[in-house]
Amino acid sequence: MLKRILLLQLLLMTFGYCVHAQSGMQVQMSQMKVDNLSDDQIRQIVAQMKSKGVNYSQIDDYAAQRGIPDVEVSKLKARITQLNLDKELTSARGNDIFSSDTSGRQYSGPSDTIYYWREMYKQIKDKEDFEKEQRRRKIFGTELFSNQNLTFEPNLRMATPSNYRIAADDELIIDVYGYSEVQNVLKVTPEGYIRIPYLGPVYVNGLTIEEARTRITKQLSTIYGGIKTGNTSVQVSLGNIRSIKVTLIGEITRPGTYTLPSLATVANALYVSGGPDENGSFRSIDVIRNGRKFASFDLYDFLLHGDLTNNVVLQDQDIVKVNPYKMRVELLGEIKRPAIFETKENETLQQVIDFSGGYTDNSFRDVIRALRITSKAREFVNIPVDSVAFFRLKSGDKFYVDSIISRYTNRVTIAGAVFHPGEYALEEKMTVGDLIKRADGIQEVAATSRGVIRRLQEDFTPAFINFNVLDAIEGKNNPALQREDSVVIFSKLAIREPYMVKIAGEVNNPGYFSYGDSMRLEDLILMAGGLRDAASLKHVEISRRIRTREAFDSTDIRMAITDQFDINADLSGSPEAASYVLHPFDEVVVRRSPSYSQQANVQVNGEVVYPGLYAINTKKERISDLIKRAGGLRPEASAEGALLLRRTFINEQDSTFLLSKLEVFNNKVKDSIDVARTRATVERNQQLLGIQLEEILEHPGSKYDLYLEEGDVIRIPKKLQTVQLFGEVYFPKKVRFDNGFSFRSYVRGAGGFTSQALKRRSYIVYANGEVKSTRKMLFFNSYPKVKPGAEIYVPAKPERKGLSAAATVGLASALASLALIVVTIINSTK
Repeated sequence: MLKRILLLQLLLMTFGYCVHAQSGMQVQMSQMKVDNLSDDQIRQIVAQMKSKGVNYSQIDDYAAQRGIPDVEVSKLKARITQLNLDKELTSARGNDIFSSDTSGRQYSGPSDTIYYWREMYKQIKDKEDFEKEQRRRKIFGTELFSNQNLTFEPNLRMATPSNYRIAADDELIIDVYGYSEVQNVLKVTPEGYIRIPYLGPVYVNGLTIEEARTRITKQLSTIYGGIKTGNTSVQVSLGNIRSIKVTLIGEITRPGTYTLPSLATVANALYVSGGPDENGSFRSIDVIRNGRKFASFDLYDFLLHGDLTNNVVLQDQDIVKVNPYKMRVELLGEIKRPAIFETKENETLQQVIDFSGGYTDNSFRDVIRALRITSKAREFVNIPVDSVAFFRLKSGDKFYVDSIISRYTNRVTIAGAVFHPGEYALEEKMTVGDLIKRADGIQEVAATSRGVIRRLQEDFTPAFINFNVLDAIEGKNNPALQREDSVVIFSKLAIREPYMVKIAGEVNNPGYFSYGDSMRLEDLILMAGGLRDAASLKHVEISRRIRTREAFDSTDIRMAITDQFDINADLSGSPEAASYVLHPFDEVVVRRSPSYSQQANVQVNGEVVYPGLYAINTKKERISDLIKRAGGLRPEASAEGALLLRRTFINEQDSTFLLSKLEVFNNKVKDSIDVARTRATVERNQQLLGIQLEEILEHPGSKYDLYLEEGDVIRIPKKLQTVQLFGEVYFPKKVRFDNGFSFRSYVRGAGGFTSQALKRRSYIVYANGEVKSTRKMLFFNSYPKVKPGAEIYVPAKPERKGLSAAATVGLASALASLALIVVTIINSTK
């Protein structure tokens, strides 16, 4: 019992602390002073709003829930806009009518059902708001209130209008000039007076500027005598103007009371309030003054004609009421401004078309289709062109102006091998020959034996009519043309395989070239950029397709006709090749000169007297010859550590071939480790080749003294004094070489073999690249000898996996089945 009481007290204390902390946060937010906040603190507040899904338009509600004063809210919004943080809140998703907790997480009830329906409601609401906004944007005139460059801001620098009525808080500037010069800046008191020095109060409330000037001049004439004689003049102008409060009600986007300059008009008030909403009228906007309708404003007068006659100047406590629309119709299709238009009862369809700017050039005007909603259903109405000016409108009508069809009444087309293909007008009794003449005749490559007319039949299915092009031009067989006929004159070059010849081998630009009549072998070589330095002038081979077999002959096994020619170095034309003309699809191969060879270089690095790059003098030059040319070894050189790097392949074609074969090998053996090693060697294009430089230098020309090849690199290090251990030893490290140490001595120096060491597979990689492995002698391991610079590798034992549960069950089942069979056999023999 005591434990339960203590637990209850702990829960109550925790709950009270949370409530106190939350209320303390609320008090702290309510006492927030925006002017004292840094930019980083403003960013933190914006990040908090964004995490809770508060967008910029919801800042007022968000602040009201936390007790922040309206003055501080205005300052906060100004700071957010100044730091360009309003864009971040614009993309934030606002919360719906369901509440959210202080952490920003949407409130969820005892089950997920409430959360599900809240999310569904939000999606439906967002979709409805989106559709409503899309429909509002289609209403003609809405863009007026979303245009950033059009604000209807009142002009405060203009001359004071003569009909401007003076009221409290206006500032009057009185200039007395002439024999007397005085300037007074006076403010109208709440009682409607201005106090002129040495004169007293003058009542000006409700007077126009002109009326106020007359009254002030009359009062000043009592103290300035020059005014009556005309020697002194008085000028009255308006200084700082007062602010007025105007209330906007009705179908407005943001209804409320707004503080505006006293020169503001109806258009100014509509702009600051966002304009009419989805149901608001653009043509019936009333100004109510002193409880009576003072004026009516039609925005269409300004949108269509630029007329602001009824855009009256507002006064303090005026009410601007946007009435609901009475009639709207939608106009779509081929008109200049498709939109939803508001109309009045006496307006017709023609006036709506005028509102839209009129028809486009592609409009079909004979009939306008309309969709009308009746009291019971929907119906279509066809409106002939002569009834548009008298057609009466009904709210909800949708009118569609169709486009003219893309068909021609007199078009014919010619394409192909003519000088000016394209579309032409069909003239009376026009023939194919006439159309060819209109196209400036046929080209020289035109196929004159046959042309085609593609014609549309009565049911618009295509038909083809052939004709002889020369006969049509001469007027012998000249078919007449019909509307939408398409004439095609074919080119000889377009109806055959392109004639090409190929050249390969020792030319500067091998490849395919366009064939020309009477082309010779030397011509093709010149087109290929000439011969390379390695080209042989003998036995240039030409292979030709067999294209003229008239009948099948099973004894003819030829696949190509081959000829060989000798050419001159200056391509002047040899006697044999001069009479030989190339045919289409011939292939020429220029061989490499058998005695030509480029310089082949090898490189020797390290401890020689003259390291560097050397050219191979003869095909039988050996390693010992190269060392001799390099000045021999330095005293500190290690001959036993010398190694040779040799190219894996000679050229890129060999590399590509080897890599393709490697993929086949990988697919067959599935040995990814060996394949990866081989691939790395091929891509590196160098492979380590172990040499025994001591034997080479002692016995030049022996089997150890290899012939040099292009790209060979011989590296001779300094004398090596260390041995490196890798693998399954307790402390792999590099140690000093000692001639008296054996393989096992080095392993013991590294802590000995680990329990996973596979001793019989140990091996050594010597400095020259040579590898020796451990051998088995009866029951003992015979380890290789350790030399300076050697690397000792001790591999690990392969991991042995036990039987899985499935394999164990299968094995047990097999044994049980086998036992059952044995018992059955034993019983059957009894």
